[in-house]
Amino acid sequence: MTASSMDLGHAQDRHGLPRRRILGGVAGAAVAAPAAADTLADVPPRGPGAPLSATSERSAYVHLARIPESTPGRRSVDPSEAINAKTPLDKLVGTITPADLHYERSHAGVPDIDPARHRLLVHGMVKRGLVLTMDDILAMPSTSRVAFLECTGNGWENWKTAPPDVTVQNTHGLVSTSEWTGVPLAFLIDLVGVDPASTWMLAEGGDGSAVARSIPLTDEIIAEGMLAHGQNGEPLRPAHGFPLRLLLPGFEGNLNIKWLRRLKFGDRPFMTRWETARYTQLQADGSARQFQLRQEVNSVITSPSGMMQIRPGHTRITGLAWSGYGRITRIEISTDGARSWRDAAIAGPALPKAQTRFQADWVWDGRPTKIVSRATDERGNLQPDRASFIARTGTNALFHYNAQQTWAIDAEGKLRNVLA
Repeated sequence: MTASSMDLGHAQDRHGLPRRRILGGVAGAAVAAPAAADTLADVPPRGPGAPLSATSERSAYVHLARIPESTPGRRSVDPSEAINAKTPLDKLVGTITPADLHYERSHAGVPDIDPARHRLLVHGMVKRGLVLTMDDILAMPSTSRVAFLECTGNGWENWKTAPPDVTVQNTHGLVSTSEWTGVPLAFLIDLVGVDPASTWMLAEGGDGSAVARSIPLTDEIIAEGMLAHGQNGEPLRPAHGFPLRLLLPGFEGNLNIKWLRRLKFGDRPFMTRWETARYTQLQADGSARQFQLRQEVNSVITSPSGMMQIRPGHTRITGLAWSGYGRITRIEISTDGARSWRDAAIAGPALPKAQTRFQADWVWDGRPTKIVSRATDERGNLQPDRASFIARTGTNALFHYNAQQTWAIDAEGKLRNVLA
């Protein structure tokens, strides 16, 4: 039956509900006032456009950019002083981050690496060590998957205080999602014959800081790890590890070594400075926690969010959720400061270890309130509220902040960042 011949007034969806009722409910919630009839008399005239070019540029009416930042509280700094660049989550749609807007965290700038000269050394507890060229790697079987990457410092703006005049790009812009393409780690492990007694792997990058991390060889990491050479259908960009990086879906960004040049297998952690002096968690009692490697369940409302303004009436709430444990199965939102919760719709796809888009309709009555989201993943992990998160971790730490994000709305409809 064609769409034109269907009786929409009596069409049923697969659950037996009248389709007109469903469509009417969505439209009724989404339209604050009836749309007036209009004409196309005043739109710009049609005519020849710009010629084809080597690359497609964004519209001149679309303004998207990352924000270069330094340590917490030092925002929009000169790029020469920046240690990261944050993704404009409030301006993106869907779940995939354009490669040029994917967040960046570099410790010694971005190296300029000629792929023809790049080498990957694989050694340690293996049957045969190898030095691989990029041609060798590109000739190996490859796979693709969608996965998020998140810097462990994402959310650090809100550890102790809540700067009010920040956007969601400031608070949560160190997370992005891409389609990654590369050689399965399991293939390389079989190729070199890693000793079964080897339980750890050292991954080292080719940047000026020689970032190197110890990675446990769990079944999950072996099954899902990848030597990635592609991102969103093109070769990696230099800022994201060209020509080769390690991808470990669900694990902290610093483990996903960029400009990968060495893998060494062993039977214990290698205890580099990056996991002793740097990427450790200072606990409330003064002790330090090492190897907190997985990114926890998290979510944030991206619209409306910090520094935006809304008017009374209908508002579409949308945001992103993600978890290093797997697929997001539930998103809840509160529009009364976490006193009550209701389910938001998951705007698929909901892929494991990838950002998931959620949305919900809301009619704001014009009174001051607070909006917040919380996510649950397929393991049953629930994103914590700030009070319980701080009670568990204290405020000495800097990494792995995944407490619920609250936006306060004043009587004029302006949104501000608050702790709860």
